[in-house]
Formats: sequence, structure tokens, C-alpha cells
Amino acid sequence: MSMQEPGLDEHEWETRWAELEEAFSEDPAAALVEACDEIEELLRIQAGDENLRAQYTELEAAFEAAREVADRYERDEDVDPGDIAAAIENLRTIQATLFPA
Repeated sequence: MSMQEPGLDEHEWETRWAELEEAFSEDPAAALVEACDEIEELLRIQAGDENLRAQYTELEAAFEAAREVADRYERDEDVDPGDIAAAIENLRTIQATLFPA
């Protein structure tokens, strides 16, 4: 899939996602916040893609669930590690949907 936004292409995204995957193993909660920011931008860019329209609501719901956990972490609230893991999996699902292997 080719990105329509100037300055962001698939190779750049894959490189950035690989960095986030590494960060997930080092500090999952902090990496979750960064990953949410990246996915949010990616969803914004892909919002007009006709091929994704049927899945977009589902992707947005998965993103919102992940963002809620990241926001709780940023507010310094107690966040269960299982919630962080589930949020990361939501973001991985979005990433895999937008950039299938």
C-alpha cells in the first residue's frame, strides 16, 4: 500500500513501526503513548481510503480503546499491565490491517 501523504511512505512507516516494536519490549507503557500518536496520524491519512471504509469504524474503535489506556498512563493513573498489552495488540491489529505482510 502506498501512502498518499507527502513525506510518509510505506518504508518510513515500517521503519518507525520496527522502532516502536523494540520500544514495546523495553518500556511498553511509554511506547504505547508514542505508538498511539503514530497510529492516530496514520488513521488520519488513511481516512479517505475507499478500500478501508468498511473496516474503518472497527479500526477507530480499536484505536480509541488503546488511546484510552495510553491517556490513563499519561495522567499517572494505575494501569494494569494486561490493559497495556491489550492496547498494544489493538495497535498491532491496526498496523497489520493497514500494512498487510
